[in-house]
Amino acid sequence: MSDTVLQEFNDGVLTLTLNRPAKKNAFNTEQWLALADAFDQARENDDVGVVVMTGAGNDFSSGQDLGELAAGRPEGESPYRVLERSMAAFDKPLIGAAKGIAVGGGATTLFFSDVLYVGESLRMRLPFVSLGMAPEFASSFLLQQNIGAQRAAELMLTAEWINADKALEFGIARAKFSDEELLVKAQEKAAEMAQWPVNGLRETKKCLMVWRQAHIAATLAQEHEAMTKQAGSPENVEAIMAFIEKRKPDFKNLKKEK
Repeated sequence: MSDTVLQEFNDGVLTLTLNRPAKKNAFNTEQWLALADAFDQARENDDVGVVVMTGAGNDFSSGQDLGELAAGRPEGESPYRVLERSMAAFDKPLIGAAKGIAVGGGATTLFFSDVLYVGESLRMRLPFVSLGMAPEFASSFLLQQNIGAQRAAELMLTAEWINADKALEFGIARAKFSDEELLVKAQEKAAEMAQWPVNGLRETKKCLMVWRQAHIAATLAQEHEAMTKQAGSPENVEAIMAFIEKRKPDFKNLKKEK
């Protein structure tokens, strides 16, 4: 068991906590895989009725650890795709509890939540265009499903910041709480669900999900194609180097060189 994802089980509720607070819970390879493994085990464990997903410290997750990415992309399958499969296959209720920073994969993983609660400090962003990249975790479908095509397009194509009030207004989140009571409220709702038979929860989740599964699969395929095309492209490299060097990226000169 990796200490990058903490697991706490209580009366049918499994709480998964991203645990790299010094890095704002940014995903490195170990954490991508550890979270995927935790979801796989929870899916198979009939003692688990509901999962709550949250982050340690002041943030949910700042997304991909760009420092690790700059050191070299892993060979073979990208580790985030392992988590994509695990979350897409997860057939029990999932409650998200996010406060502070929720960026990139730290935002899109939350879109798999059946119910999402946010803290008042939430600062969410879908930065893919600003990184010369494309979305992942079927977010380009799941976000539209939740909030509508125009709102989803606006958020993704501007990469603007989303605070807790906007997340609630747009329908990304079900409710907003103070940061201090956020996890308690999420666990209370999870316990309310977990009192029921696990097979009833599982089969109801499958009924809620069945119409989405084909859309999720098609979206993941398109996102993977786009991500493969853009990963390591000149604009993507410029965006990552600008982040590391703490400067504004220069995409215009890159375009002139083409």
